[in-house]
Amino acid sequence: MNSHASEKSPVTRHLIYAMIALLLVLLIGTLGYRILGGATYSWLDCFYMTFITISTIGYIEAVDVSHYEYGRLFTVFIGATGIGVLGYVVSTVTAFILESDLSQDLRRKKMQQKIAKLEDHYIVCGAGRVGSNVVHELAVTGRPCVMIEPDTESIRKYLENHPAQLYLQGDATDDDVLLAAGLMKARGVFAVAHDDNDNLVISLSVKQLNHNLRVVARCHDLKNAEKVRRAGADEIVSPDFTGGLRLVSAMVRPQVVNFLDEMLKSEDNLRMEEIILPPNLHSKQLSALHPGGQDFVVLAIRQQQGKWTLNPQSDLTLHGGEVMMVMTTPQGRSQLELLIERMA
Repeated sequence: MNSHASEKSPVTRHLIYAMIALLLVLLIGTLGYRILGGATYSWLDCFYMTFITISTIGYIEAVDVSHYEYGRLFTVFIGATGIGVLGYVVSTVTAFILESDLSQDLRRKKMQQKIAKLEDHYIVCGAGRVGSNVVHELAVTGRPCVMIEPDTESIRKYLENHPAQLYLQGDATDDDVLLAAGLMKARGVFAVAHDDNDNLVISLSVKQLNHNLRVVARCHDLKNAEKVRRAGADEIVSPDFTGGLRLVSAMVRPQVVNFLDEMLKSEDNLRMEEIILPPNLHSKQLSALHPGGQDFVVLAIRQQQGKWTLNPQSDLTLHGGEVMMVMTTPQGRSQLELLIERMA
């Protein structure tokens, strides 16, 4: 797993200090032998002499200091200091490696514990261009989700900007991976892998494990759409097809497209949401949802007969099982759901 910390760990700091100390010893030794040996010896000879001294390789003296009064004492000093620093480097490198492995294991266990506690969350199978946008949209609208992706690099790229995202590295076509992502307690699954065959298998696996889950699948080739639907997908989305429709909309109804774009970019995360009224809600008027200070606008209601009522009036009677289309923020959606729960 990848994590980005604002401060370096103590082991990392020690490793940096150790490398700096080693460089200083090499620099002091090289300069010292250059001064002792003079121009007779090159800088490379002086550096080599320092290196073989602190590494205890031994060989012959690259710089002959036997004729200088303090030459051998300097060699003793460089040897003792260098060996100590080199030992410090080796120990900190070892600690750094161990810390990385241990930290990774600890982060993985902590991640699994968080995922195990999730309920009514979403599972996004695939972290490519489509999958990463799905995960981001769920996050900004306050819906918890778990991302499943086999490619380490794709996970790393997403975590660079979203370090708190819950994820599993693995193959979403594997039942064990789906179960580890909390499939039995999830609300829905997005099958948005790059390959249609993978999305077909994911849809089939999800429905076999938990047939109550809603599955939305990505389909590149529309000729595969019916196969994916038969495998269990409740909805099929083709990015190429919907992208073509969006291009037409941008041409013939640009202001509508601009409005929707601005809505998605707003800092308040304003969205069109659907709220399903609980079955035990009996004959409540719409005005009961507006006691004042509510952060949502009711645009339409799909009534029991399947009829859509646009811009409903406040005296409209609501019944269980009907669907409300509202424009609201994540906070407003939570307020509305809580209010409906109290009314039921």
